[in-house]
Amino acid sequence: MRNRFIRHMAISAAIAISIVAAEASAHKLREAGAAVEVADSNVLVTPTRDWNRVSGRIGKNVETWTLDGTQLNDVTFFAGIAVGNPLVKERSKKHEPLPKFTKDTLLIEIPELLEGTYRPYKRLATFEIRNVEPTEFLGHDGILFAYRYSDRDGLTKLGEASASIIGGKLYMITYDAPRIYYFERSLEDFRTLLRSARLS
Repeated sequence: MRNRFIRHMAISAAIAISIVAAEASAHKLREAGAAVEVADSNVLVTPTRDWNRVSGRIGKNVETWTLDGTQLNDVTFFAGIAVGNPLVKERSKKHEPLPKFTKDTLLIEIPELLEGTYRPYKRLATFEIRNVEPTEFLGHDGILFAYRYSDRDGLTKLGEASASIIGGKLYMITYDAPRIYYFERSLEDFRTLLRSARLS
């Protein structure tokens, strides 16, 4: 068991070094205590520690933040996904279509929408929704849910997300990190960021 833990830590360390080096020039600092709108939307968050916004967008009204590189901790804001749109930009609408948020999508179906997006987009081997419960998010009725997935290389990640449908649009914030060490290490940082979220 100890050898397995050491091996995973070594792999994580190698990932950290490569990801941080690759992404260092791609980040924009989000300073602690400074309120900021995310994903070209009216969602406002106030971090209590410094985060890095990753440059580039994986979809319309989508923005990603990280502490150590997106392979180690990934917070993604889906801020006002309109009806008829997928959560992220499709690589190929013909060969790799993604599920769309529709006017008939129910709040309880949001975890399945995320799963249906993650499986092809991240090319996952497994995805499991672990629990779903009601919550308040952005001042509206929402859901809080947890999930677990593994990629084709066998790396297992845990995730947590909160979502709501407001004015016919989908709002969601997700947090993904490797199961060993990194998920628990930054979970409270994510939850603190989540609690700060509001509509401006």
